[in-house]
Amino acid sequence: MPAWLNALNRHVPIRYLVLFTCAVAMLLGGFTWIAFDRGGLVALLGAAGVALGLRDLRQAPRAVLRNYPVIGHLRYLLEFIRPEIRQYFIESDHEAAPFSRQQRSLVYQRAKGDSDKRPFGTQLDVHEEGYEWINHSLQPTTLPGHDFRITIGAGRAQPYSASVFNISAMSFGALSANAILSLNAGAKKGGFMHDTGEGSISRYHREHGGDLCWEIGSGYFGCRHDDGSFSEERFTANATAPQVKLIELKLSQGAKPGHGGVLPGPKVTPEIAAARGVPVGTDCVSPSAHSAFSTPVEMLAFIERLRSLSGGKPTGFKFCIGHPWEWFALAKAMVETGITPDFIVVDGAEGGTGAAPLEFTDHVGAPMQEGLLLVHNTLVGLNLRDKIRIGAAGRIVSAFDIARAMALGADWCNSARGFMFALGCIQAQHCHTGECPTGVTTQDPHRQRALVVGDKTERVHRFHQNTMHALQELVQAAGLNHPNEITANHIVRRIAGDQVRLLANHLSFVKPGELLAAERGEAPWPHAVYSVYWGMARAGSFTPVVAAL
Repeated sequence: MPAWLNALNRHVPIRYLVLFTCAVAMLLGGFTWIAFDRGGLVALLGAAGVALGLRDLRQAPRAVLRNYPVIGHLRYLLEFIRPEIRQYFIESDHEAAPFSRQQRSLVYQRAKGDSDKRPFGTQLDVHEEGYEWINHSLQPTTLPGHDFRITIGAGRAQPYSASVFNISAMSFGALSANAILSLNAGAKKGGFMHDTGEGSISRYHREHGGDLCWEIGSGYFGCRHDDGSFSEERFTANATAPQVKLIELKLSQGAKPGHGGVLPGPKVTPEIAAARGVPVGTDCVSPSAHSAFSTPVEMLAFIERLRSLSGGKPTGFKFCIGHPWEWFALAKAMVETGITPDFIVVDGAEGGTGAAPLEFTDHVGAPMQEGLLLVHNTLVGLNLRDKIRIGAAGRIVSAFDIARAMALGADWCNSARGFMFALGCIQAQHCHTGECPTGVTTQDPHRQRALVVGDKTERVHRFHQNTMHALQELVQAAGLNHPNEITANHIVRRIAGDQVRLLANHLSFVKPGELLAAERGEAPWPHAVYSVYWGMARAGSFTPVVAAL
């Protein structure tokens, strides 16, 4: 949208301009029709525009039409004719990024409750290198339902039974109030988890009472002193709320690992300030590193402290793999101290964000497959895997995405942009401008009114339910009883030409206790990453033993 039109829209919303224009056309056309026996068509078109505009403003399902009545129909006209234009002149449905049109359509259909079936066979090139599929069984199972759950924090005072598919971290401030309300109400209805993001718990998270995973970042929003340091009192007040089920310490985010952030003062509204515990109108700084700890041992002690202050709720951390020796230092600290997190969420570099420098989104951090595999393998090799649950996040929208992540070692998956699509996001990629056309990622009250909470709640719930049903069908086809039974022996990848391999043979998997044996010199290192970096890691510091590689 041109800058002048955005500026005008901030003062006079476009929907009013459109209706005003149609009304003027109707009146002028009617006058000339009566006075000069001309202009009848203009009057009729103006009247039709007014009627259509009023209808668009009153309907709930399409957020674009609520913000852009009449003219918003052009988007759906283009959507209707675009498949033919793309098919013959531009590109396939799988080439768009970050998410293809087919991926977005799948979410829209499942969120609306429309049929997600496809005719005429796959549009994927099954002979292309990298194509993957799941092996099916000649003796498929029949399961009673699709409410697949896992227990996080078994043995703790307040363990949590979680769905294997949940809403990933998105803060109030990054998302609109209506978006947060819809997500949490959908989570409540579907019995799955809603991650708050590091912006803490707002009143919109609390209104519907859906299960929360409270994410605590380096800014300690919602649990900070005025100087930005961690506050036990404020943490306890929020963490002990019955709605909070998990405590998640955020070390890094996949889309911009190692990068802090600043929410400019003018954007810190009273509601955002109340949720984050910061002054209204003052720059809200999220540092690139935590101040409550500086070493792996100190970090684990901090996790234990959070777990105790919360009343024994499952506590863990989220990160994107960067320097391998830093992750190995954390793993060594677990062995040395005996303190383990209840869960670890591995965020992939392909994850989304409202705003990040291009270099970070494109070239910083490990993708989910590599990060997830390294974390899973390390815990297996140290005989810690049974004590720690692993979540995975990073461009997950379909049941096969979930199944594949579980084959690599995940216990559950989180999705952010998938649930944004369920809310009506059209991938306009204006998240950082405050000018989201569907009201998902904006604090503009005129724009966010496009999201009707009741309608979007149902869409969030249906997307989750229909995706879980699709996962049930995959699990049954593979002859299994739970998605956690899916392993790398069930997924096949085409390597090149007619060469195919099971993921179990294509990727390197560590055996139980193998790292402990290698460290004692009783076995070779299972992979080069361990032989190169394991010796550099130490539990007492994130700094490698050898500074120069």
